Amino acid sequence: QGELIKNIDEIILEIKSLLGTYSFGRVIRDGVNVAIVGKPNVGKSSILNYLLKESRAIVSEIPGTTRDIIREEVSIDGILFKLYDTAGMRFSKDVVEKEGVSRSIEVVKNSDLILLIGDTEIGFSKELFKDISTLNERVEIIKVLNKIDLNSVSEYSSDFRISAITGEGIDLLMAGMTEASLGSSSYSEKDAIVSNIRHYDCLKVAKENLIKAREAVERNLTQEFIAADLRMAENDLGEIIGLVTPDDILNNIFSNFCIGK
Repeated sequence: QGELIKNIDEIILEIKSLLGTYSFGRVIRDGVNVAIVGKPNVGKSSILNYLLKESRAIVSEIPGTTRDIIREEVSIDGILFKLYDTAGMRFSKDVVEKEGVSRSIEVVKNSDLILLIGDTEIGFSKELFKDISTLNERVEIIKVLNKIDLNSVSEYSSDFRISAITGEGIDLLMAGMTEASLGSSSYSEKDAIVSNIRHYDCLKVAKENLIKAREAVERNLTQEFIAADLRMAENDLGEIIGLVTPDDILNNIFSNFCIGK
């Protein structure tokens, strides 16, 4: 029994290690969804333009210029950032702008990272910060204070102080975005990394079945019970490399592809 439990524990530990790579793997495979959020006229579009190093968003002194979601992509240190310049989140009687705000809310809900933009004149909106936290509890919020070229001694607290006009602080902001996306993870090309959600789910279920097998050993259940849990774990792992193909995958293949014609 002791040897069996030891072997099961080693496999569980290895699976936990693989599961821990999923966040990193997903970032490398899919990129990072970043919402640029702030009150109207704090410079969201200007920041997007500087990050892209080209003007693709309309910049204006008129509050509420961005009526729709503008999505652009930029690579920073090998990581793909999908940047969403949102409409200023505020109440408006303008029907078009209301639709823009509605889309902004959806972007915030699906974001991995939020750049909350404020400026040296008005700081940051506490109400907006609260709204973001309510819409997406898991998201990391980076507070970016813009327009330091106009007031370099502003006392508003922030994570990064920048100027979208001169570019001051932008490099530090991009480094902070990379760090926030990857966390403390550090892997090499030799490491096994999970980036597929199906593989992640298979590993997770395999771990649960191995835990059940371990409990069966500790409870001195018959070998049939232990073997059943181990076989289920084996099948879960087999799905990853194609040794076992669940019915739902086969059904999907036959329903979406014309086979034999």
